[in-house]
Amino acid sequence: MTTWWRRPSRPADPLIADLHDALAPDRVRNDGAERSLTSHDASEFDGGVSGPVCFPTTTGEVQAIMRIAERHDRAVVPRGAGTGLAGGAIPLGAPIVVCTGKMNNVVQIDLENRIAWVEPGVINLDLSKQLRPKGFHFAPDPSSQQVCTLGGNVANNSGGPHCLAYGVTDAHVLAIEVVLPDGQVAMLGGLEDEPDGLDLRGAFVGSEGTLGIATKIAVRLTPNPPAVRTMLLSFSSVRDAAQTVSDVIASGVVPAALEVMDQPMVTAIERYVGAGYPTDAAAVLLAEVEGLDAGVDIDVAHIDQIGRANNATEIRLAGSDEERAALWKGRKTAFGAVAQIAPDYYLHDTVVPRAKLADVLEQVYEIVDRHEVLVLNVFHAGDGNLHPLLVFDAREEGTLERVHAAGAEILRASLEAGGVLSGEHGIGVEKQQYMEELFGQADLDHQNRLRQAFDPACRANPGKVLPAGHSCADIQALRDVPTGVWG
Repeated sequence: MTTWWRRPSRPADPLIADLHDALAPDRVRNDGAERSLTSHDASEFDGGVSGPVCFPTTTGEVQAIMRIAERHDRAVVPRGAGTGLAGGAIPLGAPIVVCTGKMNNVVQIDLENRIAWVEPGVINLDLSKQLRPKGFHFAPDPSSQQVCTLGGNVANNSGGPHCLAYGVTDAHVLAIEVVLPDGQVAMLGGLEDEPDGLDLRGAFVGSEGTLGIATKIAVRLTPNPPAVRTMLLSFSSVRDAAQTVSDVIASGVVPAALEVMDQPMVTAIERYVGAGYPTDAAAVLLAEVEGLDAGVDIDVAHIDQIGRANNATEIRLAGSDEERAALWKGRKTAFGAVAQIAPDYYLHDTVVPRAKLADVLEQVYEIVDRHEVLVLNVFHAGDGNLHPLLVFDAREEGTLERVHAAGAEILRASLEAGGVLSGEHGIGVEKQQYMEELFGQADLDHQNRLRQAFDPACRANPGKVLPAGHSCADIQALRDVPTGVWG
């Protein structure tokens, strides 16, 4: 008997058919399960409606997707690991979702010039693991670095504990190959220290996918320090811990990291991983210094002195690499630890002047008490980056409303203290309504003009960052398109 092979029939939907022609059909997913998975990110915001989900492997395939989107007048939302907490990867109005996770190659490592070319799907920590035996690492270290991708880091200008000394992602990106919304490929930045022309690389970093999709990234490599010292300081009040941070920076010492956790957070972490934190302390400060042996010993003594002057109840120096790793494991798993307390959390990300840290924290505690919401605090204290976690169970009637009301007050308290809306998590859909409280109309208009210069048709991640009334933001109304309607 002769068996004839029959070519799979061409999809009836012209959009899906064109995507199948551009990519292998198994890398275009249009089933309800796949679209449901990509309709949300790690934030607590919903309302996302995903269209077809694409998994390109090359710059050329991303180009093809962009041109197909233009031909069919469809929006495009880039997506990395989906670990964002501001709703930046939530698809509004059934757009094409471009998942870059399969573009995960470290293309080139140039140790002599301390540069690596990577694709956007490379996981942050995997790059550092590959570099560590060679004496280097990638400095930005978000708490999600075990799973977050470098494309997402670029999109949100991500930070992390060690960005106090080394700077956020922007300081570590030299050049970016970008597929623009019309399908053209542009190289933004360059390998020179000061490339000629406008700093379009700087404009792209932190743009949250609204200007195009990064397909290759040239990142700086940071030498591993010859000596590292990690300290744990305990305090009987959060104010004393915050004051210690301010005094350390004011003294001229710039540690690699200064991280503060309050007692509820410390208790949750200890129950979760047993990092060796004192659960009877009102606040714990992790301080880390790097450099030459003699220099770090001097810095340790200096921080010790300042801590004692601010009533530290315990000062401990990690005695081994294992103990140091345990202390940092506690800090890095902080967000996971809160799952023991309640199924949901709303993490804020504001930055306030260091001198106002203690005052704003007291406001945070007052706000959540008034709204009857539990808060656990962990934050990059060295640069004033607050991360209050509002922990709750969304199934309880009225809880979500109280959480959002408390969150809004925390944001406004940060702004009134001279702070900004985000330190490292972006604006997304979470904070766009507050942009007019931080920026004047002229500032927002200029941001909109920049966006339109890259994307006049507003196809790249519409409905994000800019508030209503500013071009692409108005496309947010498309979130009401029913699932499965391609229009």
